[in-house]
Amino acid sequence: MATIKAFRAIRPYPEKAEEVAALPYDVYNRKEAREAVRGKALSFLRVDRPETTMDEDISIYDPSVYEKAKKNFVALMEGHVFLREEKPCLYIYELTMDGRVQTGLVSVAAIDDYLNNVIKKHENTRNDKAEDRIRHVDALSANTGPIFLTYRHREDVDAIINGVKVQKKPIYDFTADDGVTHRAWVIDHPDLIRALEDDFADIDALYIADGHHRAASAVDVGLKYRERHPDYTGSEPFNYFLNVAFPDNTLSVMDYNRVVADLNGYDAESFLSRLNDVVMLTKVEKAFHPEEKGTFAMFLDDQWYSLKAPERTFASEDPVKRLDVSFLQDQILSPILGISDPKTDSRIDFVGGIRGLSELERRCHTDMRVAFALYPTSIEELMQIADAGKLMPPKSTWFEPKLRSGLFIHSLL
Repeated sequence: MATIKAFRAIRPYPEKAEEVAALPYDVYNRKEAREAVRGKALSFLRVDRPETTMDEDISIYDPSVYEKAKKNFVALMEGHVFLREEKPCLYIYELTMDGRVQTGLVSVAAIDDYLNNVIKKHENTRNDKAEDRIRHVDALSANTGPIFLTYRHREDVDAIINGVKVQKKPIYDFTADDGVTHRAWVIDHPDLIRALEDDFADIDALYIADGHHRAASAVDVGLKYRERHPDYTGSEPFNYFLNVAFPDNTLSVMDYNRVVADLNGYDAESFLSRLNDVVMLTKVEKAFHPEEKGTFAMFLDDQWYSLKAPERTFASEDPVKRLDVSFLQDQILSPILGISDPKTDSRIDFVGGIRGLSELERRCHTDMRVAFALYPTSIEELMQIADAGKLMPPKSTWFEPKLRSGLFIHSLL
């Protein structure tokens, strides 16, 4: 059973929310992040990526960066940009992108549920990325970016959330520069809070859809606070971390594509010949998004190809082996292109589906040689792998729209 709780959120005043809300810190490289905060004095990216407001030559892991994060956060608080809720509340967070609506519940989840695998993972974390967020959370004594969770949908939860949306006015309602509309509502009635907490207590598992490093760092900091407060009772805020939980039937996963710098010593003709040994290879006239499992689009030397995997490939009892990303890695990237570890090999890069097929062509015209577009991994595949206690290959899922940071902050104190 999953434990969620209401909390006293730190959140922007309604008239400031649009200026504060920022995309997650990890969707930007350093140059992009610096450009994103230019002229935006209230952007929460100044807190999540404080090096954007410092000299360009400073290391992003320098202790002064985390001190700057705290300083920038305090400045926003003292500048009356944020308010602190007077009593614990839950919140509804709705995102609309291209006419598709997904609605989640903002709460805090128990770090013990993460440790006991009630909150299930499907991805490994890198020590350097986790350590960065650990230091960031510890410096601020707060979770600033929510973890994106999902669960198998329940009609009782939907009914409460939809009822609140009909009966109350949203506290936030704005459309960001990328066209995504963000709306939020407060749930402050004790009976509704109790009902939602009870409903989630009947849910067997929550799943991390996006934010594995944020989750791992939030839990690590919570454990550090327990060490500092050996007489803790379990009810203290540091025993919980910020999340938004969405029902699985409202989510959409986009493709997460691959580009490779060279053909591992092959020329184009011999490479295509090797591919013919493992897939059905066909030239096509133009770029296309794969529309069914086991189909890939490939771009090489200004030509698009359709690659069709043998149907028997996806008959494995291992849910990881049934993934399209696994077939590509195990049958093409590793044995033919020599990329045995995509996490560390500098010859491969990953392109989120939101950037489109034109980005694959652009990369092949600049710094890469061949590109592969994949059919998206499904939410059900993600859950099956997490339920089996297994891990997906890196960069298997790309979720859109992205949750904004800065709209809801969870203080650990």
